[in-house]
Amino acid sequence: MNHPHAIPVRAWPALSNETAGMLLGLIGVAIFGMTFPATRMAVADLPPEFVALGRAVVAALLAAVWLLYKRLPFPPRAAWMPLAMVAGGCVVGFPWLTSIALKTVPASHGAVLVGVLPLATAAFSALRGNEKPSRGFWIMALAGSALVIAFALHQSGGSFHRADLLMFLAVILAAVGYTEGARLSQTMGGQQVISWALVLAAPLLGPLLLWLSYPQMAAIGAAGPRAWLGFFYVAAFSMYIGFFFWYGGMVRGGIARVGQVQLVQPFVTLAGASLMLDEPLQMSNVVFAVAVIGVVAAGRRMQIGRS
Repeated sequence: MNHPHAIPVRAWPALSNETAGMLLGLIGVAIFGMTFPATRMAVADLPPEFVALGRAVVAALLAAVWLLYKRLPFPPRAAWMPLAMVAGGCVVGFPWLTSIALKTVPASHGAVLVGVLPLATAAFSALRGNEKPSRGFWIMALAGSALVIAFALHQSGGSFHRADLLMFLAVILAAVGYTEGARLSQTMGGQQVISWALVLAAPLLGPLLLWLSYPQMAAIGAAGPRAWLGFFYVAAFSMYIGFFFWYGGMVRGGIARVGQVQLVQPFVTLAGASLMLDEPLQMSNVVFAVAVIGVVAAGRRMQIGRS
C-alpha cells in the first residue's frame, strides 16, 4: 500500500516490497544499533531520567516542526489508542527502562538482551491478528532468541540481574509499540505515526522532565560534550529518524519478517560499543553474530501469512 508521506518504494525500482522492506529495516537497525553506546555515553554524566525523557521532548520538537511543515491534519479518534501504545512503549517505556539499566551494565551486555525483541514483536503481531507465521518461522525465531539469551547468560556468568529484568520489560513494551505503530503505519505512514506519538506525549513528558530534573540541574549543567553528543544522537536518530525507516520497512515487508532483522542489532551495538566506549569485542561475540545472522537468513525464507 502506498502512502503520501511514506518512504517511496520506487527508490528501489527493481526490488519487491518485501526486499525493499528488509533494506529499510536494516537502515533502521543500523540507527537503533548505536542507541545503547550513545545512551551509555549520555548517562555517564547525565541522570537516566533526564536522558530518557529529554530525548523524547527533543524528538517531539523535531516532530512538531515536521508536522507543521507538511501541514498534516490531526489524527482521527480511532488512532488515538494505538498512538498512546506507541508512545507508552517506544517513547517512554523502552528509553526510560534501558537508560536506568545502562547506568549499571555495559552497552554490550544490554544489547544482546534486545535480541529477543523480534520474537516478542512477532508474537504480539500474531496476537493482534496481523500475521500468521508458519511453524518454520517460529522455529527460526525461537532459535535466534535462544542464541541471544545464551549469549547474555554467558556474558553475565549464568544468571540474570536487575538490569536484565529491566531490559526484558523494556523489550515487551517496545514490541507492543512496534506492532501497534506498524499497524497504524499502513493507513497513516510511519513518519506520521512516530511524529504524532511524540507530539501527543509531549504535554505529559515536558512537565515530568522539569519536575524530575530540577533537583539535578547542577549535574546536568556539569555534563561534558561527550555526554551531550550521546544525548542528541538518541534524541534525533534513535527516537525519531530511525522510526521513519523502521515502520516503513515493516509496512512493506511485514511486521514479523522485517522484525527478524533486529536480531542483528545486538551485534551492531557490540561494534559501536567497541569503537565508541572501548568495550572489548571478544571472539565469542563474533561466533554468536555469525550464528544469529544465519538464523535471520533462514527465517526470511519461511512463510508468513498476512491479513
